[in-house]
Order: sequence, then structure tokens, then C-alpha cells
Amino acid sequence: MKLYFRITLLAALFCHVAFFGQKISDDSLMKIANQEIYNNPDQSISIGKKLLQKEKDPNKSVKIYLLLSTAGIAKRNFDESLQYILKARELVRKTNDPKINTSFLIAAAVQYQQMELFSKSLEALDEADEYLVKLPENSYLRNFETARSFALRGMIYKSQSNPEIALQEFSIAIRNFEKIKEKEKTYFNQSIIYYNIGHCYLNLNQPENAGAAFMKSRNLAGLIKAKSLESFALKGLAEMNKQKHKNQEALELLIKAEDLGRESGDLTLNEGIYKEMADNYLAMGNPGLYQVYSKKYTETKFKREESELRSINHAIDVHNGETQKKSERVTDRYNYLIAAVIIVGAFILSIILYLIIKIRKQNKGFREEIKVLIRD
Repeated sequence: MKLYFRITLLAALFCHVAFFGQKISDDSLMKIANQEIYNNPDQSISIGKKLLQKEKDPNKSVKIYLLLSTAGIAKRNFDESLQYILKARELVRKTNDPKINTSFLIAAAVQYQQMELFSKSLEALDEADEYLVKLPENSYLRNFETARSFALRGMIYKSQSNPEIALQEFSIAIRNFEKIKEKEKTYFNQSIIYYNIGHCYLNLNQPENAGAAFMKSRNLAGLIKAKSLESFALKGLAEMNKQKHKNQEALELLIKAEDLGRESGDLTLNEGIYKEMADNYLAMGNPGLYQVYSKKYTETKFKREESELRSINHAIDVHNGETQKKSERVTDRYNYLIAAVIIVGAFILSIILYLIIKIRKQNKGFREEIKVLIRD
């Protein structure tokens, strides 16, 4: 009997520990998935899909969808990323929570910015601003999402060849990130911003400032072991060296960048690395390796553009579907309005006709009375 009791107690304890451990495991898995977005996005997607299968809380599901979307962007698989954004939107529509709406709209803005649909991205950012002001002042989320909003605006201005304005936006983004106490949570985003700042300075022909920004980006990426971001920073430093005609130094940096970014499978990163390698080999008079990397560059660029085209076509289909639904709703409202006008008009007309007939009868009665009076 004692043996049975001990076995039962151990089994119950085991089940309790297993259940408790699973609860911690889900949070840990989410953390791992977020950490691996830029190093190994496939792993992040795999974890996210598993978590999604058992998640019942709509708000947590939105966070998982946004994680999956970001991982898709890291792979430059914009069509897959867009699908997750659309699924998140269906859940977001059911809540007025400013936190959820802000995070979703910023994520949607990132999606559109990556697809170079800049007007759509700015629309999403403007809408996000309406929710941002509803968040507690100086709260983590308000500072974090405000910083991301300005960072995105800066990237859009950079893409539109306005580096001076872009630098102003990036500066505001950095100041908002610096308000956050949990500094390590901002390193990913700050590394991306400093990489873009470096490119702005390259476009302004200020290689020294560019080099400082790229080094800052690399150091921040190193703090969180974000190999993909470090690879981008190395590519930026290589571009700076190419501008200074230091082609051998540039190639050494690019070889490191290619090795670091291998796991991420980032098409944009690989495209940039191959282009820079081809340019440097050409400048050094090595036509054989120039041809090798020029071919790699062309193939990678084609894959990226093909992926972007699929996602843009899907976005257009979604937009057309929404426009058609809105048009149908407007048509229905118009038809209801016309029907209401006809009914009200018919009612008013019937009243008028009734009054006319009534007045005519009264007039006729008055005429008869007048005739009687005249005869009398």
C-alpha cells in the first residue's frame, strides 16, 4: 500500500513538474524565436508555428503572427510574411487595445516598407500614431514603438534619396530607444538604424562618419550575437573601403560577411555582398571572379524580385478584394437610402393627396352651403 502511495505521489509530482515546465517552455521558446529571427529565421518560423497550434489567447496569437511575419521578412519571403500580417489583422480587428493595434500597425508598416510600398507604409505609421498617444507616457512600449516609427520613416526617406531628412528621423529614433531602461532589448533595432545611418553618410560622401556608424552597428549586433546584422555592418564597412579604393580590405570584410550571414538566407544581404564582391574583383582586374560573383548577384537579385512580385500581386489582390467589399457596402447603403427616400416620399405624397382630397370635399361642402344661403 505504501509502495502504491509513493508511486502515485511521484506520478502526480512528475505531471505537475511537466505541466509547469511546459508553461515556462512556451515563454522560453518565444524568446528563442525572437532571438533567432535574424540568425536563423527558419527556426523562428518553426517555433512560431508550433506555439500557434496550441495558443488560445487572441492577443498572444497576434504576437506570434507578428513574429512569423518578421521572420518571413528576414528571409525576404514577403508573400509568406504578408499572409501572417493579414491573419494578425483579422484578430486585431476584434480588439480596441492600443498596445495590440500599435504593434500590429508598425509591423504592417515594416511589411510595406520592405515591399517598397512607401505610401502604404506611411499610412500605417500615421494610423499607428493615433494609438501611440493613447499609451502611457514614458512607458516601454510607447518609447519602443515611437522609435521604430521614426526609424521606418528614416528608411523610407533614405530609399527616396533624402539622406539629410533620413538622418533627422534616425536621430529621433535613437533618442527614443535611449529612453528605454532595458537597453539589450533595443540593440537589434539600433544596429539596423546605425547601418542605415552609415549608408546615409556614404550617400553624402562622408566616409569617416559612415565608418563610425557601421562600426557602431557591428558592435551592437555583436552584443546580441546577431550574425546577420553583423554581416550587414561588415558589408557597409566594405562599401566604405571600396569608396576609398581599398579593394583588398573590402574583399576581406565581404568574405567575413558572407560567412556570418550564411545561416540567415537573407536574399537582400547576399545580393549586396555578391554585388560588392563583383565590383571589387573588377576594380582589381580579376575578370574570372568578377564573372562568378556577378552571376551570383544576378541570380539572387532575380529570386528577390520574384519573391517581391508575388507578394505585391497578393497585396494588390487583397486591396482589390477590400475595395470591392467597400464598394458593395456603399452600394447597399445607397440602395437602402433610395428605398427609404421612396418610402418616405410615397408616405408624404399620400398625406398630401389625402389633404388635397379632404380640402376639396370641404370646399365642395362650403359651396353647397353658400348656394343654400344665396337661395334663402
